[in-house]
Amino acid sequence: MTAEMLPPDRQPVIIAARRTPVCRTNGVLQSLRAHELLAPVLRELLAETGAEPGRVTDVVIGNAVGGGGNVARLALLEAGLPVSVPGITVDRQCGSGLDAVVLASRLVVAGGNPLYLAGGVESTSTAPLRAYRNDDGGPEFYARAQFVPAGFGDPDMGVAAENVAREFGVSRERQDAFALRSHRLALAARDAGVFDGELVTLDTEAGTAADDGPRRGLKAAVLARFPAAFVDGGTVTAGNSCFDADAASAVVITSLQRARALGAVDGLLVLGSGTAGVDPELLGVGAAAAARDVLSAAGVSVDQVDLVEFNEAFASQTLACLDQVGIDAERANLDGGALALGHAYGASGAVLVTRLLAQARRSGTPGSLALAMISSAGGMGTAALLEYQRL
Repeated sequence: MTAEMLPPDRQPVIIAARRTPVCRTNGVLQSLRAHELLAPVLRELLAETGAEPGRVTDVVIGNAVGGGGNVARLALLEAGLPVSVPGITVDRQCGSGLDAVVLASRLVVAGGNPLYLAGGVESTSTAPLRAYRNDDGGPEFYARAQFVPAGFGDPDMGVAAENVAREFGVSRERQDAFALRSHRLALAARDAGVFDGELVTLDTEAGTAADDGPRRGLKAAVLARFPAAFVDGGTVTAGNSCFDADAASAVVITSLQRARALGAVDGLLVLGSGTAGVDPELLGVGAAAAARDVLSAAGVSVDQVDLVEFNEAFASQTLACLDQVGIDAERANLDGGALALGHAYGASGAVLVTRLLAQARRSGTPGSLALAMISSAGGMGTAALLEYQRL
C-alpha cells in the first residue's frame, strides 16, 4: 500500500492507544462509573504523546448502556482537560468504540489538522436500571432496548448467535475449540507481559485491576459439558460466549502532518472504514459485510492483511464472519479475544484498535495491514483498515 493516500494534513493516523484492564461485571471495577474508567486513559494518552490538553479538538467516545448525559464531556473534564475542549458520545451499541474512532478519522479527512481523543467506555456494573413509563406513570423495567421494529425480528443476542450458527453451519465443536483457543492465547499473552504496554493501571477499592477473564484450568472436556444457554438443543453455551465486562479504551488520532509535528515515530494510518447493515435476525454477521466493503474499496485482498482483530461476542458469529470474509480463524485475535477477556460493549471496538497498534509495533514491519471488525445489535457491523508505518 501507499503510505500517504491523502495529503499529510488530511491523512488520519493513530499515534497512541491505551486501555484499562477488562474486568468482569460487578468485579474489581464495579466502584468506578464510566467517566471514572475513561479519565485515566485520556490522561495517559496526553502524557504519552505530549499533546497539549487545550489543543485537543474534540473527544469522541462510544458508549452503549450508560446513563446518557454525554459521558465524553464528563470524562474529559474528569481527566483535567480544560473546559474549552468539547466532547461527543456515539452509540452504535457494541460497535460504538470503533465507530467513535472511525468518526474521528473522517473528521481528520475533513481537514484543519485536528487532534482527537477517540474510543469507548462501558461500566456495565454501574449501568442504570431502565424502565418504560406505564399509562399510570409507574415504571416497567426492561433488560435491553429495542433494536429494530418488531416486524423485522428483534432476537436477543444469544438467540441471534444460534441463528447464525444454524444459518452458516458453525458446529458446536468449532465453537468450543475456538473459545478454548481464545483463553489459551490470552493467558499466554498475559503471562508474557504482552498486554503491559497498552494497559493503564487502575487502583480500586478492591485492589489493582488486571484482566480477569482468561481461565487457566479450562479444557475441552469442560467446555463440552456446558448446556445450551439460549435455545433448547442449541450449540451456543456460556462456555463459547463472552461475558459482560467493564473497561475503557481510547486512541489519539490526528493528521499525519500534526503527528510528525508532535514527534510521533510510528502509527496506524487509517486507509478505509465503513459500516453495513444485515438481517437483524442474523445480527452477528454485520462485521463481515462491512469488512468486505472496506477491503473492496481499498483494493486489498484478504491475503494481504497481516493482523486481524474481531470482537468475539460469540464463537458462532466470530467464525461465521471470518468464514464469510475468507480469513482463516487461526490468523485472527492472536492474543485471544472477548471470549476470554470479556466484552465491555461500547469499549470493545476501541480495544480492537489498541490491540492492533500494540501488535503492529511488536512486529515492527512498515506497510503491514491490520483489520478491525465488530458486529452490532440491530444487524450492523463496522470495520476499519489500517496500515502500520514509520512516520
